[in-house]
Amino acid sequence: MTDVFAADFWSSIFNFSDYGRLLVLVQNSIIAGAILGIVGGLIGVFVMQRDMAFAVHGISELSFAGAAAALLFGANVVAGSLVGSLLAATIIGVLGARARDRNSIIGVLMPFGLGLGILFLALYPGRSGNRFGLLTGQILSVDIPQLGVLIAISIVVLITLLVIWRPLVFDSVDPDVAMARGVPARTLSIVFMILLGLMVAVSVQIIGALLVLALLVTPAAAALRVSSSPIVVPLLAMLFGFASAVGGVLLAIGGSLPISPYVTTISFLIYLGCRIVGRIRGHRLRRQLEPSARSAAAGVSA
Repeated sequence: MTDVFAADFWSSIFNFSDYGRLLVLVQNSIIAGAILGIVGGLIGVFVMQRDMAFAVHGISELSFAGAAAALLFGANVVAGSLVGSLLAATIIGVLGARARDRNSIIGVLMPFGLGLGILFLALYPGRSGNRFGLLTGQILSVDIPQLGVLIAISIVVLITLLVIWRPLVFDSVDPDVAMARGVPARTLSIVFMILLGLMVAVSVQIIGALLVLALLVTPAAAALRVSSSPIVVPLLAMLFGFASAVGGVLLAIGGSLPISPYVTTISFLIYLGCRIVGRIRGHRLRRQLEPSARSAAAGVSA
């Protein structure tokens, strides 16, 4: 009985008997995962630098509420998700200039958005798979219109990020000095929150509202563990996001589970590996600096 249970368990997670045929059918999903991983990893660098990981979750809750409302009333789910995300992003960007204010606003928005979303889903009379997909993602059913929306939004986000890159980096790293130098911090905050809202909205459609942090926060957090270079960190974050999303899709094809567990597991393992590498490098650096520190101390005492 135990062997049968174990076989069924692993079969539900990894089953590659018809993998070649299934791979051809999910090309849109692979493209969507690649785009989402790359752009999500890039914008995630600024999320980490601006200490806004909590904001991602807050925006995702209202995005979920907007998508659930659209599902209930028969409207376009992507449009509903975008409305919810942009509403939350604008509120946080306008009212949450300081970290304390921002966190309190997010703490209010999160349960409100989640409660609305649950209410709309409870009233929805349709298939339970549609409701479950808003929470855990539906990347294996990405169609051409959804892919087109994802590509269009990603291009807008990338172009805008490139335009505001230098002042945004300045404001993210040292906001006080940036403000003293005349950088429009409030405008940048609102623009960045809108960009983040757009990415959260399309991410909710792909990976679900509950696990959007796996692509918009974890890759950048992992990259920051192994480097502090302003060039290397964004490149690593995009690489880690790409590996998590595309790897999750490729693994999910062979199983019967939603995409989310695969993406989040890969993303977590990458972060864990980067944390270990960062700690080893830190120990080596300290050992290299110890002789210099002892020599300096001996010179002072002499």
